[in-house]
This record gives sequence, structure tokens and C-alpha cells, in this order.
Amino acid sequence: MTDPAERLHNEAVRAMQAGRRAEAIGAFRQLLALRPAFADGWYNLGYLLKAEGQYAAALEAYGQALACGVSGPEEVRLNRAVIFADNLRKEGEARAELEAALAIRPDYLPALLNLGNLQEERGEREAAAACYDRLLAASAGGRGGEGAPALRGEALARLSHLRPPASAEDPLLAQLKGAAGAKGLDAMTLANLNFALGRALDSLGLYPEAFRAFREANRCARLTGAAYDRARMERGVEAMIAAFPAGRSGEGAAPAASQVPALVFICGMFRSGSTLAEQALAGHPKVTAGGELNILHRIAARSLAPFPASMAKLADERAARLADDYLAEVRRLFPKTDHPGAIVTDKRPDNFLLVGLIKRLFPDAKIVHTVRHPLDTGLSLYSQHIDQHAAGYSSDLSDIAHYYAQYQRLMAHWKKLFPESIYDFGYDAFVAAPKEELEKLLAFLGLDWDERCLDVHKRDNVVKTASYWQVRRPLYKESSGRWRNYAQELTPLRDALKAQGVALPDNI
Repeated sequence: MTDPAERLHNEAVRAMQAGRRAEAIGAFRQLLALRPAFADGWYNLGYLLKAEGQYAAALEAYGQALACGVSGPEEVRLNRAVIFADNLRKEGEARAELEAALAIRPDYLPALLNLGNLQEERGEREAAAACYDRLLAASAGGRGGEGAPALRGEALARLSHLRPPASAEDPLLAQLKGAAGAKGLDAMTLANLNFALGRALDSLGLYPEAFRAFREANRCARLTGAAYDRARMERGVEAMIAAFPAGRSGEGAAPAASQVPALVFICGMFRSGSTLAEQALAGHPKVTAGGELNILHRIAARSLAPFPASMAKLADERAARLADDYLAEVRRLFPKTDHPGAIVTDKRPDNFLLVGLIKRLFPDAKIVHTVRHPLDTGLSLYSQHIDQHAAGYSSDLSDIAHYYAQYQRLMAHWKKLFPESIYDFGYDAFVAAPKEELEKLLAFLGLDWDERCLDVHKRDNVVKTASYWQVRRPLYKESSGRWRNYAQELTPLRDALKAQGVALPDNI
């Protein structure tokens, strides 16, 4: 490189390493104006743009890296696939990128794992299992094989869910036990393997042994994120209640200029049936399942920082612009909903924290609040690997109880403010009487009955939550009252919930 190019490259790398992404992006752009064939520069620019949420620009930069002959093109294809799948909701393009990566390197383990996961989200069980089989049989040599033990562990965990052990003597169960107790694996992989082992043992009715596996899984999971901060959670709920006090529920509400599509927010505790509720509604021709959208949380964290204190000074015009921004993003993700009468669901469970903001931006929005027996909710949280950065409470039974009580406290406040806009949709009531409960939910949303809403397992869509195989089955009741299988093991949860003032129904 000439001196100016070398100087810009050094500046860009230093800024990138220091986390000054905007500065690094500017330096890389200047560098690439001088050296447009610098493949690694395009690669780094793509990485930075993706981190900044500039997805289209990131794809363009990665494309330039490929055109310039970047080393390890399969990795670039993988990065493009992640953007298409996770950020742009273009699963077809993501699949094409993963297949292109595997055409370059058939044994590229990260692409195999991602392709299997994409197939699972699409409900393609056998294709996903075959992909994990292929990964487990592939060599670990060459670029992309550095994390082979973790990738193999993840593939084994997922494969065991697709093909559960048929008996206690099944070789797959022994393989799982061996992997879950292996030395040298990272905490994340060990957590996934132990959760998978717990689910396998649960399916065989070996409940005490299953719970021991779940306990070890959660011990490992706690190592992957910050500890749950009870005082911080309490302060957050108090701040939210203060920012949206009683008596001001409709004050200053400013609807967006164009409320298209109409919005339904599905929220509640994680593992309380929100995915099932959304998939049921998705059977209606007017409803599009949006899944877990991050738009509202991004608005709160960035555009409204410091939130919720900023709500005291939020002008109507600004609220209308933010609402329009949200709707524009929804229409970009789901272009077929850009017409009057269309409805999109936003099913991020922890949107229960933002009900006040929802009603400020979208006064006509409906809130579907999914409710499940506290012990079943707690058990489901404890037996499923949930990102500790998003739900650090989920790996400890007493923390689950504390979070549950704070959630109930905030929901009680929202119901006082917006009693006509919030509908409690009970998981246990729904699986017991699906049509009756769905008819009431559709009526709340102003929708006519449609028989297709009952065919939850027939949806040909992508489900990006831990529940994607549960909702691929016909409606079933086994998970209602599942806590009874672990009544003794859940004594600490039961006692902690009671100590927090949470009432425990005894009807299931």
C-alpha cells in the first residue's frame, strides 16, 4: 500500500478494535476509495456495517469482498446468510448463501449448522436432521473447523431433539450423556447439551434424572451472562410505572399518519404460550405473524434514551414520527401487509415492559397477554436454554419467582391504564378448549371466525423461537400441568413464588 492507504488502514483497524465503529467505517470507506480491490477492507466494512444495523450496505460490502477474491469466501457467504435470515427475514436468500458456502467447502461446519437451524425454523425436520448428520460426519480440518467440538456438540443436541431417544438403552442417550459430561467444552455448548439431555430424559419419563440435567444445564448457562439483578429489575418497574402514571393513559396520544398495517402485540412471560397464540392467529387471512421483532426495543433504547424518563417530554409530533418509523420497518419486512385491513403481530414476550410506549405510539393497538400456570411457566423457563443476556433470571428458580412477581406487578398497572386494550389469553384454557378460546380472542381483535386458526401445526412459515417444534404438532395438552412431574424438585420455586406474593392456581 502507499502511505495514505496504509495510514487509513491503520486508523480503521485501531478504531474498529476500540469499538469506534462510525469512525472505522469512515476510514475504511476512504481506504477503499483509494484501493477498491482490497478484499479484506470490504470484509471489515461489511462486519462494521452489520454491527451498526446497516444491513443492505453490509451485504453490498460483503459482495464486494467476494468480487475481489477474499480469502475464505465461505465465511463471507455465511455472514451474508445470517443477515438475510436474522435481520431481513429473507430465508430463501439465506438458504442460497449457505448452499453457496457449502458448494465452496462441503465440510464447512458453521454453514451446516446454520442450514440445519434454518430448516428447523421452516419445519423441515428430516432435512434438518440430515444436515446435522452430515455435520457430525464431516472432518474438522481447515478454515472454519477451529470450533468443531462446540459445533458438533450443538449439532448433537439439536439432533436429539429431532430424533429423541426411544428408550433408556438407546445409544443416542448414551452419546448425549457422554457429550454433556465432556471436559474442555465451553459453557454455552455444555449448557445446550445438558438441556438436550434433560429433554431426552423427560421424554422417557425419567423425571428426577432429567431435572438433574436441567440443573447442570442452568449452572453452565449462568456462566454465559451477567447475573440477574433483582434491585435493577425493581427499579425498572418502578420507573415504568412512574413514567406512565394512572390518570394519563390517553394524554397526548398521537396516532401515526398512516396506521397500516394494524398492530397486535403479543406479550407475557417467556414460555407462556405466545408463539402458540401467534401461530393460531396466523391462520386468519388478515393476520401476518411478525414473530419476535426488535423494532420497539430499539426505539426505546436509541431514539428515546434515556427511556422511560424521556416519555415526560415526548411531543406528539415526535411520537407520530416514531410510530411511522416502526410501521415503515414492518412494511419493509412484510411488504404484503401494506394495505388497509392487514394485521401484523409483534410477538416479543418482553414487550410487556413497553405496553405504555405501545399505547403512546399506537393508541388503537391491541395487546394479547399470554398467561400460563406459574409453575409450568417456571419449569419451562428452567428446562429451556434462553439467552442469559435477555433473561438472566431463567437459570435460577428463586430468580424466576422474583421476575414473575415483578412482571405481574407491571401488568396489573397496565391493566388499570388500558383495561379495554389488554386481553388475557390463557394457555391452559386454550389447549383444553381451542375453538372456544380462539373465538373469544378473534372477537377481541374484531376478526371473524376462521377454521384455519385451529390448524396451528400446518403453518408454512418461519418460527424463530424455541417453540418451533411444539407449534408444528397438532394441539396437545401434555404441557398443561407438566409441573406435577417435578412437584418435589420445584418446591423451591413454589415457595419462592408464594414468598413473592404470587397466587398459585390449583386447577391443573
